Amino acid sequence: MTTATATQVKIKNILFATDFSPASNRAIPYIKNLARHYKANIFAVHVRPPVVNPMTPPASWQAEIETAKVVDEEHRKELLESFEDLPTNVLIQEGPFESLLTAAIRRNDIDLVVIGTRGRTGVGKLLLGSIAEEILRTIDCPVLTVGPHADSSRTIPGEFTEIVCATDLKSEPNEMAEYAVSLAQQFRARIALVHVVPNPDPHAPERYDVGDSARELLKTLVPLGVEVVSKPEYFVKAGDPAERILEIAEETDADLIVIGAHPEKGIPGAAIHLPFAVAHKVVANAKCPVLSIRGK
Repeated sequence: MTTATATQVKIKNILFATDFSPASNRAIPYIKNLARHYKANIFAVHVRPPVVNPMTPPASWQAEIETAKVVDEEHRKELLESFEDLPTNVLIQEGPFESLLTAAIRRNDIDLVVIGTRGRTGVGKLLLGSIAEEILRTIDCPVLTVGPHADSSRTIPGEFTEIVCATDLKSEPNEMAEYAVSLAQQFRARIALVHVVPNPDPHAPERYDVGDSARELLKTLVPLGVEVVSKPEYFVKAGDPAERILEIAEETDADLIVIGAHPEKGIPGAAIHLPFAVAHKVVANAKCPVLSIRGK
């Protein structure tokens, strides 16, 4: 059942998870423009491993602690300079990454997590880097990932004009689609909704005559009465989901892909067609940022 209005995206607090690598820094222009657009606060978070190594002589511990304090202060200044004209809080902590990040998200009412990642692919599995891997697997709020192929020179980073929203039409797609439609309204962007039917036999001829039922379901994801800058496009394809999503993003010159990222059941990465692994592959290869909305 559709409604007359789409749920409006409201972003008051953005969390930037960084390890100070060049890959992380690629996300900064997107964060700055999104923070300006939404008048949002920025929480720049760095979680580092313990400074003191219990295997080293205790006499060296104090020197290691003092060195870490100097490095932390340099990192703090670097982050404040990166976001100098925006309200920014810097959080540098030591300890377990997942629990500290989750606590920071809850404590600061974070609406969006943004990360940059090297996002390379490996043989037999997908490698995004430890920070991106843990965030996509564990964080419940939307995550904007800026991968290695994201080209910020094509448009103003964070000012979206062409949005592709991909759904499997099974895993609570309405919330994700409403988020994408709301972004399209707010940024006056065109939107394309995509559903890919996985091809069970990669060597068999691809079938694109998958019928009109999926396309009709896609159309219901744009609430009645909600207007966007131009008529939404609807794509139903067959084949490898990630590959088809990336192809459509290329065809439409997308500057944002919105995708579900609920974790797969069973052994992680055992089947690359599962939603979480699809998100992995899209993030690793997309030429634009990818907004992952985790299923409940």
